Amino acid sequence: MNANFCKALAGFSQEVPVIHKNTKGYGYTYTSLSEILRVINPLLAKHGLGFTQIVSGTSLTTIVFHVESGETIEGTMDIPQGVQLKGMNEFQVMGSAISYSKRYHISGMLCLVTDSDSDAAGQPTNPKKPALADSRFKKALEAILAGEYSREELENKYSLSDEQIKKLDE
Repeated sequence: MNANFCKALAGFSQEVPVIHKNTKGYGYTYTSLSEILRVINPLLAKHGLGFTQIVSGTSLTTIVFHVESGETIEGTMDIPQGVQLKGMNEFQVMGSAISYSKRYHISGMLCLVTDSDSDAAGQPTNPKKPALADSRFKKALEAILAGEYSREELENKYSLSDEQIKKLDE
C-alpha cells in the first residue's frame, strides 16, 4: 500500500464514530447495514476511499479501495449455510445470511465498532439481573452459611437490595 492509501485509511479510522445498535430482531439488537452505510459512506468519500462487496457462490469478498491510487485491500469470508429461521423460506434465509455477512465483513475490514464492548468496559454482560424475593433470600443465606452456595454465585445471579447486602456482610 502506498502512503496516501494508508493516510486515507488512518484518517477514516480516526473520524469514524461508534455506530450504535438500531435494529431489533431474532431476540437481540444489532446495527443494520443501512445504518453502517449511512455513517461510513460520507467519511469514506471524504478520505478518498470506497468499497464494494461481491457475492460469489457461498462466499463474500469485500474490497476497500483508494480512489486516487486504485490500490485495494480485500478479504473473503464464507456466508453461513444451512441456517433455518422461523417463518422464512430458503430465499429469505439466504438474503438474511448475505446481509449479515456484509454487515460483519465491512465492520471487520474497517475496524468499525458497532456494539458496546462490555468486557473491555468492565461492565457485566447481563446487567439486568432479577431481584431476589426476601423469602428466597432467606433460603439462599441459609445455603451460604451451610457451605452449599456462595455469595459470589448469589450476587452473579440476582440483583440484591441494600438490606440483603447488609445481611450478607453480617
